Amino acid sequence: MKFERMRCGLQLKFAQDDSDTKVGTFSGYGAVFNNLDAGGDVIAPSAFKASLKEWKSRGKLPKMLLQHGGFFGPAEDGIPVGQYSTMEEDAKGLFLEGSLFALDTQKGKYIYEGLKSGELDGLSIGYEVIDVSYGKKPDEPRRTLKKLKLHEVSIVTFPMNDKATVEAAKAIEQLQSLSDAEDYLRDACGFSRQQAVAFVSRIKGLRPSDSEGQIADPSGLVRHLAGLRLKST
Repeated sequence: MKFERMRCGLQLKFAQDDSDTKVGTFSGYGAVFNNLDAGGDVIAPSAFKASLKEWKSRGKLPKMLLQHGGFFGPAEDGIPVGQYSTMEEDAKGLFLEGSLFALDTQKGKYIYEGLKSGELDGLSIGYEVIDVSYGKKPDEPRRTLKKLKLHEVSIVTFPMNDKATVEAAKAIEQLQSLSDAEDYLRDACGFSRQQAVAFVSRIKGLRPSDSEGQIADPSGLVRHLAGLRLKST
């Protein structure tokens, strides 16, 4: 069967684990249901259900690649750049969470910085079509993809869906002040200024900041913010 690609949106969050090891984690949608893409296709709800069930029966999830492994590039381009921890359908589409590999290497740092900057801001699925219907009228989608065999979800530069881009990306391990934390909540999580100030003020166990507003021990704040999922509009 023909192997195809479809690009969608990426929203990011970056966190630290309990051992304070920096981990570049992100969440987003590999596909959005009933959304017409630039190629004239739409994906129907439940299109991934059977494929995800098959993957999970083997204790695995589809691979995380960069730019679909580079296609005809060197073999190393086909090596996964991270691992997905969650992949499931919800009312919107194919929701996923994952983390990047090797953030202490040149390649890992390069991908990480691309995500944070917002320039590397898309997701794209690699799949085979199992069941499809074709539009017969001018106002109908070219294809409605009803069942897909999912192989991988790549981080890509150019998303096919122009609405699906990074909303916010900031390394929360870099937060140094209460002002930084409030900015993160507004920019990355959609909080109002009043909500962000109230949230930060209620965090328990955070040591007082110094006279310049620097956080003496930001670890407590980081652990709280690491658990927040960015909301998609």
